[in-house]
Amino acid sequence: MPDRAPQPVDRQLPTDEARDLISLARDIAQREIAPRAAEEEDAGHFPREVFTLLSRSGLLGLPYDSEYGGGDQPYEVYLQVLEELAAARLTVGLGVSVHSLSCHALANYGTKQQQVEYLPAMLGGGLLGAYCLSEPSSGSDAASLRTKAVRDGDDWVIDGTKAWITHGGIADFYTVMARTGEDGPRGISAFLVPGDAPGLSGAVPEKKMGMKGSPTAQVHFDGVRVPDERRLGEEGQGFAIALSALDSGRLGIAACAIGLAQSALDEAVAYATGRQQFGRPISDFQGLRFMLADMATQIEAGRALYLAAARLRDAGRPFAKQAAMAKLHCTDTAMKATIDAVQVLGGYGYTADFPVERYMREAKVLQIVEGTNQIQRMVIARHLAGPEAHRTG
Repeated sequence: MPDRAPQPVDRQLPTDEARDLISLARDIAQREIAPRAAEEEDAGHFPREVFTLLSRSGLLGLPYDSEYGGGDQPYEVYLQVLEELAAARLTVGLGVSVHSLSCHALANYGTKQQQVEYLPAMLGGGLLGAYCLSEPSSGSDAASLRTKAVRDGDDWVIDGTKAWITHGGIADFYTVMARTGEDGPRGISAFLVPGDAPGLSGAVPEKKMGMKGSPTAQVHFDGVRVPDERRLGEEGQGFAIALSALDSGRLGIAACAIGLAQSALDEAVAYATGRQQFGRPISDFQGLRFMLADMATQIEAGRALYLAAARLRDAGRPFAKQAAMAKLHCTDTAMKATIDAVQVLGGYGYTADFPVERYMREAKVLQIVEGTNQIQRMVIARHLAGPEAHRTG
């Protein structure tokens, strides 16, 4: 069956430097990531060496200040690089997004001294981060978290368990939300915890439907002592910091989703134009042509939506509603596009001989992480109609 090579996405980029970054990301994706993706995902291998390469190449800190080792790139550029990486392997794209999320609190709320001391290694020094908000009993209701940090002189002592942590057990640093005061959102503070801190341990990674190369695990804090100089922001500001990070993180997930969906479309087009039935390519049949057209339209719409939200963020304007919309639309698009790609390939789509079955399994998690798509709908509705009326009694 002849291959129809996918055409690179035609991107609108603001600078020559941005175009060079996209070219670099594509080169790394094609040479170092995509060729081993299927085998390593099947084996559950996390490609730490790829993240080391991305760090050396300046691709792990793109949206942050160059003063601390970042790339000084607008979010619209960072997200398109992320899309390219996710198209090659979602484990890598999602991992870069999570790493960026884990740097957000320090980069935006840390003191100058903290940023000088810690950020360069986090952004360009080969370190890998994790973001610790969710817990076994607090997922969507993150403000009810129970992990505690108790003041002891100049230190804080953290006890509790975080759940569903990407890079849990292998990260070099963790941005941790812990309760330091009253119940509810005002009693939460943020901490930067080194991965080798005594008392910190990762559980056995979860056995997942997809994303098997990306370790997701509980992280246990058993009397983990952290100096007050590693507290990020003010006491009680942690929940606001977490929500701020999630607004940006949702755009990362949206970009990853579009990268995955684009790969599914490329596979479907290649198969449909090469597969002969009834004496002609199956892409000649209107039913399949319309499926491909719908997939391409939704992907383009998703890309435009996440880029519009990113440009609002870059301009310093509110973007939380648009971030929720982008996350919702793009991840639903990834799920639909991967299901349809399996259908286009028919029986072959259901086998591991082609990557679309892996894409379909991976797409599902994108509708869950960084706030489920039901939560995104709640966020959007609150921007439209105001907060829900709470009944009592």
